[in-house]
Amino acid sequence: MVRQLFMKVYKTQIIMKKIIFLLITVSIFLACSTNSITGRKQLALFGEETLQQQAITEYQSFLSQNKVVNSSSNKDAEMVKRVGLRISKAITTYYTQKGLANELNGYKWEFNLVDSKEVNAWCMPGGKVVVYTGLLGITQNEAALAVVMGHEITHAVAHHGNERMSQGALAQGLEIVGNIATTNNPKYNSLFNNIFAPGAQIAFLLPNSRNQEYEADHYGLNFAAMAGYNPRESIPFWQRMATASNGQKPPEFLSTHPADENRIAKLESIMPEALSLYKPAGK
Repeated sequence: MVRQLFMKVYKTQIIMKKIIFLLITVSIFLACSTNSITGRKQLALFGEETLQQQAITEYQSFLSQNKVVNSSSNKDAEMVKRVGLRISKAITTYYTQKGLANELNGYKWEFNLVDSKEVNAWCMPGGKVVVYTGLLGITQNEAALAVVMGHEITHAVAHHGNERMSQGALAQGLEIVGNIATTNNPKYNSLFNNIFAPGAQIAFLLPNSRNQEYEADHYGLNFAAMAGYNPRESIPFWQRMATASNGQKPPEFLSTHPADENRIAKLESIMPEALSLYKPAGK
């Protein structure tokens, strides 16, 4: 009798596991979509509106805790805003011409320069952008800055963060069936911060992150060119980045970013496409 009861419970557990696995599989299948711009299949378990709302909160929190450079009295901060506005306008035009204007719903662009020696820049969902003053010593000119900002903005408009969060949710076993994660869910908040917090990385996502980096390089370069910035500036910029690292970067297989020489080679291969889109400002 006990053995029969045990076997019944065991079989019930097996059936439940199969049902849960099936539900997860179906939810993953339904959540996979083809990116309108890159043409690549992406997993997106979280609503873009939800991510944008969370980004507003995190962005304002970050700005309140860091020294924001006033764009009305600082030429560098003014340049960051100018570059950002030109690139966002180029992206809006590009998406509209392709009949994809809805892809940018909810975007309320903000561009801020933050006083920090860190060589970094990033963009959160909804177009919340930060550039660190430490980056400007390596960009050295407006076109190179446009290359970097185009790259970071592409991460946002290509939904790379959503993709990484979705993969992270699966890897961490979060409750994803039915997309029940909300901003009130501590696990969701933790995952959001792990993906979007400045400098955040998740080790198990490294290979895919490099694919995202190449996509951001490709389309970011195109967007910078469309905004009137010379895409050729990307090569000397990344050469300067390589020199600035002094060989301290980890091997490519241990980094979310491609090795500098691989990135430069890739940029050179797509340069003709970017140049075909390049029209200097005022011409």
